[in-house]
Amino acid sequence: MAYRRVGSGPTLVFVHGWPLSSATWVKLVPILSEHFTCVVIDQAGAGQTRTNPDTDYNFRGQARRLNTFLEALDDPKVHVLAQNTGATVAREAALQKGSRIASLVLTNTEIPGHRPPYIEMFQTVTKLPGAARLFQQMLRSRTFIRSAMGFGGCFSDKSLLDGDFRARIIEPLVRSRERVEGINRYLWGIDWGIVDGFATGHARLNVPVLFVWGEDDPTFPIEQARPMATQLPDCRGFKAVPGASLLVHEERPDVVAEHALAFYRELGAI
Repeated sequence: MAYRRVGSGPTLVFVHGWPLSSATWVKLVPILSEHFTCVVIDQAGAGQTRTNPDTDYNFRGQARRLNTFLEALDDPKVHVLAQNTGATVAREAALQKGSRIASLVLTNTEIPGHRPPYIEMFQTVTKLPGAARLFQQMLRSRTFIRSAMGFGGCFSDKSLLDGDFRARIIEPLVRSRERVEGINRYLWGIDWGIVDGFATGHARLNVPVLFVWGEDDPTFPIEQARPMATQLPDCRGFKAVPGASLLVHEERPDVVAEHALAFYRELGAI
């Protein structure tokens, strides 16, 4: 598992979602590394993490891998900040064997009973012959990138899809067939039964949890997400972020950091 470490203090592990990599945290880590040792990982199927034919990409397999990684860290208790499918992996990891996880900050992630647009279709069509090559061609199109089927729902401000975000997140996929095939395998591991199981499983998450949500998210609508806060035994809040969408940590890293730091101060972590 590829990872990077920066900063000092208590350990804070960042878990990205699909189809991103650890590169998505470049705006948030510089703020939080003033208070934490920030550890950013690439999940299996993403970034520079290496896999083999036996790699388990199911949410349960990704969660087991995350727990193994956490156990290898020096700190016996770590905080986890996760987004999108990474936040589902983090929840599953805490339910499997959460003794290392001291708290969870979760942003725009899967909701029990909800199916985000296009994802189930993508799970099917990406298994067709030539799908990886076709996806790479589509990623070269600015029109596709800005569409609802592309990355259009990721930002309220569509101008953020150009420049730095494109260089960090999209261009590596355009250049590397291996990376596209990796994110496809990650996509196939999305298990809706596990997501729906959180409707009751959340009650077993015995760690403090904070939700931070981009208000404009069409993928995981905020009004459908809010009930999750009532399912948790120790939810410390559901913070809505105006003017932000699915990638709230990219669009408003200052606000995400503000809410996270207030949460960590309340816990006595910093």
